[in-house]
Amino acid sequence: MSLKLKFALSVAGLFSFVIYMIGICVLIIWFNLTAEEQAFLQQILAERIFIIMLFTFMLLIGLVFAVERLFIVYTHATRLHEETRLILTANPNHRITPTGPSETRRLAVVINSFADRHQDLQTDVETRIRAARADLEEEKDILAALMSELTQGVLVCNIDGQVLLYNNRARQLLSQHPDKPATNGTNGVGGLVGLGRSIFAIIDRNIIAHALDNLHHAIGQGHSSLVSHFVTSAMGGQLIRVSMAPVRDKQQSLTGFVLTMEDITRRFEVSNRKDILTQSLVESTRSSLANIRAAIENILEYPDMGRQRLTMFTKIIREEAIALGAELDKTVKDSAEYFESQWSLEDMHGSDLISAVQRRFETKLGVATRIIAVDERLWLKIDSYSVVQALTYIMSRLRDELRITQVSFRLERSGRFVRLDLIWEGSPVDIETLRVWEHQTLVTNGEGIPLTLKDVADRHRGEVWCQAEKGTERAYFRLLLPISHPDPELQQQFIPQISSSRRLEYYDFDLFNQPGQKSELDERPLTELTYTIFDTETTGLNPAEGDEIIAIGAVRCINGRLLRQETMEQLIDPRRRMSQAAINIHGISPDMLEDQPTIDQILPRFYNFAEDTVLVAHNAAFDMRFLQLKEEQTGIKFIQPVLDTLLLSAVVHPTQSDHSLDAIAQRLGIKLLGRHTALGDAIMTGEVFLKLIPLLAEQGIHTLKEAREAAQQTYYALIEY
Repeated sequence: MSLKLKFALSVAGLFSFVIYMIGICVLIIWFNLTAEEQAFLQQILAERIFIIMLFTFMLLIGLVFAVERLFIVYTHATRLHEETRLILTANPNHRITPTGPSETRRLAVVINSFADRHQDLQTDVETRIRAARADLEEEKDILAALMSELTQGVLVCNIDGQVLLYNNRARQLLSQHPDKPATNGTNGVGGLVGLGRSIFAIIDRNIIAHALDNLHHAIGQGHSSLVSHFVTSAMGGQLIRVSMAPVRDKQQSLTGFVLTMEDITRRFEVSNRKDILTQSLVESTRSSLANIRAAIENILEYPDMGRQRLTMFTKIIREEAIALGAELDKTVKDSAEYFESQWSLEDMHGSDLISAVQRRFETKLGVATRIIAVDERLWLKIDSYSVVQALTYIMSRLRDELRITQVSFRLERSGRFVRLDLIWEGSPVDIETLRVWEHQTLVTNGEGIPLTLKDVADRHRGEVWCQAEKGTERAYFRLLLPISHPDPELQQQFIPQISSSRRLEYYDFDLFNQPGQKSELDERPLTELTYTIFDTETTGLNPAEGDEIIAIGAVRCINGRLLRQETMEQLIDPRRRMSQAAINIHGISPDMLEDQPTIDQILPRFYNFAEDTVLVAHNAAFDMRFLQLKEEQTGIKFIQPVLDTLLLSAVVHPTQSDHSLDAIAQRLGIKLLGRHTALGDAIMTGEVFLKLIPLLAEQGIHTLKEAREAAQQTYYALIEY
């Protein structure tokens, strides 16, 4: 109830009470008078009616003034209570502005003094805690760095299958491409990798249960090797080899499990292709070998046979040998083509490639090496194994034919390519010799691949040549390789230092004790729930009149933490014009929405992102109305509980008149960043929500049911869209 309404009701109630009491007194006196006294009194009152009305009016004015003064004291006392609680729970930096009666002003000054001392004490305690936790934070940084460097996917779950830890490789292996259809349901894409999500939405529950049974059996038998293996298919179709290891508590009870994953699709395809080529070679050569053997046995058994028959058997041997050679050449070619088709070009730092080639030259060929110039900023897009094999082959020919035993390396940028030079003292290789080398198989000392130098250069869209270096007595062999512009995270991984400010946290071990997600959430404490905080940007403010969503932003929240690495942000083509007023607010222009997906493509993704969580938004009725109007078109219904930070703010701060997101954030000491973008507003709403939870607890509101019921009692809950 607003303060103005409370004041009006108080005045009206007091007036009614005073008038009622005066009326009762008048009636009692009137009926206790005789007829003559009543007539006399009536005459006196009639003659002095103006004075009586003036007195009554002045009395009412005095009552209004008294009520107003009392109400001011009440209002300031209520405000002091709210702001004191705000300092105590959500924003220690907040201070009360001394206003109102002198008593409340003096009380505000005293409260501010206590707040200063409390904050000083809290700062001192936090400083000590930070110092005590320095070693722990360093270990967390090391863990995060190690996790990000692993080439295998790692994922840790509690015994109920909730994800507690994962690395980027696990997310890459298990996450389904958003454009692919769902494989485990009818409401959009399949399961996602994220903290608190269920592994059973990604890997079949029966497979996990079977592996857990194997671990229980191994533990019961006292086996030293407690690892269970299985192969499953990921949502993208690739084959994943999974190793499961147990996580046990101090009593050796199984509390969770660790999954390490490796993509074996390529290995399986290569092995299968090799089997096919081998089988084809055996079947095609069996008859030729049989014919050759029969012809030779006839020649040996009948040495005196006539010339005509000898010529016939010799011809058979020759024809079958030619056919056999042709079949072997075909098999080698097929093998080489298949090997080439399986190449995957990866980002590699230039200095790493030079180091690998140096080690190869020195250990395999006994060639001395040195570095002339290597640009440390260069990244290459290459198949490092084939490039190293090609350079090793060239170096072996230089050593064997030109007696080169020492080379230098140079790595420099040239437009869209990188020049990798092998430099030696002496003459260059002539063109004809280099052309011969280009078409020979890359095999050195019995090791190599069934490809040629030209194959490697063509695969990388590069070139090779050899020439003398101008102004010197040196020559060089040059290989052009494509330059790469890798993801900044990959470049950061190359920097040999651990920076806590750039570390992505993909773990929350408190989830070992997290209760399982259930449909009956009302009795669960707010601090134990998993949330999806979201926001939308729209073409206007009237969903019923055809305005559409043009952006959705969302972030997950679990165990009192915003998971900033688990977010969703997507622009949407509304298929309608947008007002200039809306563009001025969110800054999304029509050209930014061209070629973007439509709402029926995005809502299934958002549904999957928010599945099994409580939805949180600011002025949620507005956003939910847009989603509800799309139920018939998309078949997606958001039926999970919804909390509104606007209503919750009105619950904890009923005397405040402004409950906009900016005003709440300012009251709670939250910096205003990224406003009027869907994801930016979602993150700010999440920070506001986390600050509101302890304030709700101060009012005895702890569970989801209590929060929803309290929100429904506020004035703002009556707003509809």
